[in-house]
Amino acid sequence: MSIKPYITSLRLRTLPLSVAGVVLGAALSELPLHWDVFLLTVVTTLCLQIITNLSNELGDAQKGTDQTQGNRQQYSLQSGAITIQQMQIYIVVFVVLSMIFGTLLIYTTFGTLCCRQSGVFLALGALAIAAAIKYTLGHHAYGYHGLGDLGVFLFFGLLGVLGSFYMQCQTLTWRALFAAVAIALPIVAVLNLNNIRDMEGDICHGKHTLASKLGMRGAKIYQTLLVLVPFLVFPFVRCYATFIFLPFFVWHVVYLWHHTGAELDRHMKLLSLSILGMAIAQLIIKLIA
Repeated sequence: MSIKPYITSLRLRTLPLSVAGVVLGAALSELPLHWDVFLLTVVTTLCLQIITNLSNELGDAQKGTDQTQGNRQQYSLQSGAITIQQMQIYIVVFVVLSMIFGTLLIYTTFGTLCCRQSGVFLALGALAIAAAIKYTLGHHAYGYHGLGDLGVFLFFGLLGVLGSFYMQCQTLTWRALFAAVAIALPIVAVLNLNNIRDMEGDICHGKHTLASKLGMRGAKIYQTLLVLVPFLVFPFVRCYATFIFLPFFVWHVVYLWHHTGAELDRHMKLLSLSILGMAIAQLIIKLIA
């Protein structure tokens, strides 16, 4: 049995998004980095991102949304390389892994699972798993009602940064909150770019993303704000290293306004890696300071 279809369904180019928030959260901590906590946070967040990706593929396949999307990469369910039952098992595997790594992360951080902080993070972890699954799965999938952007903003933006920050120093600050908002916006931009690319097919299958609600011009204006507004915030939270990647985001905006459809797919990886690059650059500054 080939493992290539399973790797394809992981959507590797999206994985830097979840890691970016964790890295920035660790970078904002003024304490020495707890590497065991950091690595467990990264692995747990990756599992959550993968659950989202797999559930997205399964949900779109069951609703027929991906059948007419000829302007994007064909994933494993769409091509028939993986069956629906195999995908369901695949999702369960990563749900279990996220629970194992998440529980280990909480125990490593707080030294017990029987304290208030542990209880809060266990609840947040359960909520994150539920949100990852319900993005496009089920009859009330919130991604089909224009709420996908909000879900990404909250879980891979705010929770990613603030959760990572709290795991490192067990406190929260206004600086961490504003930095979380700043990096959450371009993370949402990756989803919005995906939705702009797929807008026509999504509308035909009743998938009313925020991009489809805004229309092509409105969605592109929204995209421009998502990738440029953060650079008005980063100076106030002393995240100066992020400006190294400003030219890539400017290039993306120029490209966005001159292309549409399948051509936009070329910038998915650019955006994902640029967002991760900003976070890594800030972490490097912390480590060498």
